Amino acid sequence: MNPQPAMPTPSEFLPGTVALVGAGPGDPELLTLKAVKAIASATVLLVDDLVSDGVLAHARPGARIVHVGKRGGCKSTPQAFIEKLMVMAAREGEMVVRLKGGDPFIFGRGGEEVEHLRAAGIEVQVVNGITAGLAGLTTLGVPLTHREHAHGVVFVTGHAKPGDSGTDWQALARTAHQARLTLVIYMGVSSAAQIQRDLLTGLPAHTPLAIVQNATLPSQRHAVSTLGELRATLDHEGLGSPAVIVVGDVVGGLAALQAPDALARTA
Repeated sequence: MNPQPAMPTPSEFLPGTVALVGAGPGDPELLTLKAVKAIASATVLLVDDLVSDGVLAHARPGARIVHVGKRGGCKSTPQAFIEKLMVMAAREGEMVVRLKGGDPFIFGRGGEEVEHLRAAGIEVQVVNGITAGLAGLTTLGVPLTHREHAHGVVFVTGHAKPGDSGTDWQALARTAHQARLTLVIYMGVSSAAQIQRDLLTGLPAHTPLAIVQNATLPSQRHAVSTLGELRATLDHEGLGSPAVIVVGDVVGGLAALQAPDALARTA
């Protein structure tokens, strides 16, 4: 019998290259082994605001850590400047890690950065991370999909880029209702009133939802409510960014465990 060919080994993290690394939702124990290896190999790390200090504990001594804040609603480092820093550092022979909260390819602008780096002739790798939309609901013991309650899941942003009309929430609501989909909304707190109003054109007001702030971190807080009470729940509970809003019947089992007149939150 002919031996099976060896599986290809992952590329090493080498000088003059860039790795876009997902730091996960916050809890450093949710990092992948490959992410830890990349962080420990880096000589320069460009770090987003939402990356926790525990993740940076894996950096090698002497590594240069540059904080390039990227948070909705706050002053951010321009994307073009971040891309310029990555190219410059790689051309200087550094092993560069662009460290992003969650996953680089889920609302992390990783696609844009890969295109820019490749156009500049820089070798780039992407290391996936656990996205907050998955981890946040998992901390509550709730799945995003359940064959009794949801046939699929949609990850959607509540923050449109300038000049973009953004998500058609009314059309999405109709589709979610007909196809029994869970909606996971990122960066939706600031536009929650409009999102709520438009989703209610296609989804019942009693549709369960959960709001999870600072998912997986010691500071995590959450509330369970309904679509009809989304804006009121945010105001009453004082929840804000960074948070994910999960809308769908999968949340119903958790809602049923709550006292009728109370909203859940972590201890």
